[in-house]
Amino acid sequence: MTVAVETGQWQLDTTTTSTVAVRHKTMWGLVTVKGTFAAVTGRGEVRPDGSAVGTITLDVASFDTGHAKRDVHLRSADFFDADNHPEITFAVRSAELRDGDAVHVVGQLTARGVSRPLSFTGRLVGADADAITLDAEFSVDREQFGMGWNQLGMMRGLATVATTLRFTRAAAA
Repeated sequence: MTVAVETGQWQLDTTTTSTVAVRHKTMWGLVTVKGTFAAVTGRGEVRPDGSAVGTITLDVASFDTGHAKRDVHLRSADFFDADNHPEITFAVRSAELRDGDAVHVVGQLTARGVSRPLSFTGRLVGADADAITLDAEFSVDREQFGMGWNQLGMMRGLATVATTLRFTRAAAA
């Protein structure tokens, strides 16, 4: 199956269609904490050669696990440090459609003022003249971004990020 994605400017659909969720094992692997970023924005450009570039921005203060006390702690300097670093960004340097619906993504993830390269393979789950939808799941080592807090060794392993990002054609400027 070959999917053609139209060139031009695209903006992230900020309705409930686009989501960025995180899950991480805690309590020595017995409990999985799940949370979502309620405020996610983004823009991108599909170039004439079919590749894409863009940026996704997460509002750290919007992270919600459904447990108010835990959310306050996650926004503190022990983890996201929202007061000093209110956004997490992913700058997409290259996104290329390969092998049907597989999208190879290469970019730079910045959290807590620390930038690290990140690449993963997502899946194009929908594309037409007006909308593009990409699903992806990848792992992040939170310690690489200065989030090493780990009382009694309760938190181990990598955090998993799961996204569904729907872009719509940007209005002409």
